[in-house]
Amino acid sequence: MTIEGYSEAALHAAAVAGGRAPSMHNTQPWRFRLRGGAVEVLADRTRALPVADPSGWALRLACGAAAFNARLALAALGRPAQVVLRPDRTDPELMVRLEPAPPRPPSAAEQRLYAAVPRRHSNRAPFWPEPVSADLRTRLVEAAVAEGGWLELLIGLGPVAALAEIAQAANRVLERDDRYQAELAAWTRPDETWPDGVPAAAGGPSPEPQDLLPQRRMGQSPRAPGRDFEPEPLVGVLGTAGDHPRDQLIAGQALQRVLLTATDLGLAVSMLSQPIEVAAAREQLRLALARYGTPQLILRIGYGQPGFPTPRLDPAVLIDRREPVPGTA
Repeated sequence: MTIEGYSEAALHAAAVAGGRAPSMHNTQPWRFRLRGGAVEVLADRTRALPVADPSGWALRLACGAAAFNARLALAALGRPAQVVLRPDRTDPELMVRLEPAPPRPPSAAEQRLYAAVPRRHSNRAPFWPEPVSADLRTRLVEAAVAEGGWLELLIGLGPVAALAEIAQAANRVLERDDRYQAELAAWTRPDETWPDGVPAAAGGPSPEPQDLLPQRRMGQSPRAPGRDFEPEPLVGVLGTAGDHPRDQLIAGQALQRVLLTATDLGLAVSMLSQPIEVAAAREQLRLALARYGTPQLILRIGYGQPGFPTPRLDPAVLIDRREPVPGTA
């Protein structure tokens, strides 16, 4: 059976959905291209973070998350994709190729997750004290496993306090780095008129000494009296079997399935990466978990008011129309 390639309309739908993925400091480091009938997800290294992300780990997570959203958009059109990670090593910008698979109607799960794409926002505010049920926790773990990752949920004050100590130590290291802080400030926006970065209104309340988990200094709003962060949050560590570039793309896809599943279930999530950014802290976290694999990101999960949406680039600027460089695929 001959399978038709994707159309320009499919590329546009993939770029719209892919552009809603999360990225560190909301840099949106991705582009989308139609080539050979496939939709390709490219890294936009002009939007990389040379200080916070010198290895490209966060960029690859972001591209993996964008690829997952693009997959959902294509599935919603009845044109699901076969995912090929890093298909051409001679093209270092090419992260993921979504090749046309046999047409079929979208599944109920794909429809629910796709509907959650525009509703998913990082929620950096304090959550409500209501606990997340065991059934919902299981569904989040299953979402990570479905994409080849794992999600270790830390329940109870002891395990969370141990992680918090590692996270706070890593945050202190980063806060002492003037270049790191300058880069963070450069991506913190005064309002929502910018198409990228994190507006101060979406950055959460200003950090305070009693906070269990570290908060980035993006928000400028003092919290209301009694609105401290939850003392026993549900914290999850997302990880993969390895830590090669391919593993990080897998982590991005697993992350996005978890985030969209949480959104569909009415949960709020914020992400912490400080212990991943500091190599010694990441290794300490890996040893503390006592499980095979590599931590890729930390999630704080609970119930709260809807998060603030962050601005997004126009999908038209995300579509790459450049001709391939001779000698590359």
